[in-house]
Amino acid sequence: MIEVRPFDPNSATPAEWAAVHVFRRARNEEDTPDEPLPEDAEFERQTRHRWPLYDSRRWHAWAGEEIAGIIGSTFRREGTADYNDYAAYLYGWCGVRTHRRRQGIATDLLRPLRNFMHERHKSVATFETSAPDGHAFLTAIGGALKHEQIESRAPAANVDWALLARWRDAAIPKDAQLHWEIHADRVPRERIESLIPQFEALNADLPLGELDSPPIRSELPAWLAWYEELDRHGGDHTLIMLVERDAIAAVCESAWDSRYPDRVYQMLTAVARPWRGRGLAKGVKAAMMRLIHDRHPDIRFIATSNANVNAPILSINKRLGFAEHRRTASYQIGPDAISDFLGRRVANVRFKQPRGS
Repeated sequence: MIEVRPFDPNSATPAEWAAVHVFRRARNEEDTPDEPLPEDAEFERQTRHRWPLYDSRRWHAWAGEEIAGIIGSTFRREGTADYNDYAAYLYGWCGVRTHRRRQGIATDLLRPLRNFMHERHKSVATFETSAPDGHAFLTAIGGALKHEQIESRAPAANVDWALLARWRDAAIPKDAQLHWEIHADRVPRERIESLIPQFEALNADLPLGELDSPPIRSELPAWLAWYEELDRHGGDHTLIMLVERDAIAAVCESAWDSRYPDRVYQMLTAVARPWRGRGLAKGVKAAMMRLIHDRHPDIRFIATSNANVNAPILSINKRLGFAEHRRTASYQIGPDAISDFLGRRVANVRFKQPRGS
């Protein structure tokens, strides 16, 4: 008998937390053994933390004292800025232990998520997967494949530093009044605030395939919450820009986390529309990789993710030494489609109300 019940991180018992840690370590080893995990105490702190813009819910499928599977969702916190733009959306995740798969557990876990979507008037759930079982399940329940991301990695030992130097030196066209603006470790708050409108304009041009998505905003509370986390465990955020007066022509940013010191994550690379086709993306990426090497000479690799349809940046990455590591697909589904799927299934599950209800 599988029992599905909600998980409240603020009232969970030590035994429940111990089962959570066993489950997440096992899932990591089964599906993503190359990805690091936070320590138990750090994971508990992060899960209990009240984030400024987003909230979450989790449900576990219990087989006796063992967690067999999980489903969860993250969604915009009510009362935050521009809430109505985000109200219909949630971002879900689901996982089942390998030896428990194909027993209907993921199907049973869909029920509380579907009910939550109806209660909160959510019409679009987005799930990501890079695993064959994930693709099969999301397709079976009626999810529509909307977008695909390619995660690439560049081993630091294989980077052509001479090529990077040439690209960086050629980044500023002779007829342009551009200059470098570099923030290593942190971007001052006042500069973040001045850049937010320009970041939002760049975000609006990000290729998202057919995703039904709210606007991708650059929001000060999110920046500050992230910097608080970097301050807590150690890490840096590096931002490199080519700027004309105060306008961004091109930008590249990266993050390094002291908990996982062997890697750096290269994040947004973007060029403003008037400056495209002039080699600026190559220039800012080359400058960023050079700075990463100078600041963290012992890293093993640099990781980055890009839309599979973003041919220009994928070509640049290949020339820089990046190779595809995995592909992650985004599926979207609504509560009625989930209900249709569940209506065709017979669940072997009983539901338990949360303590104190």
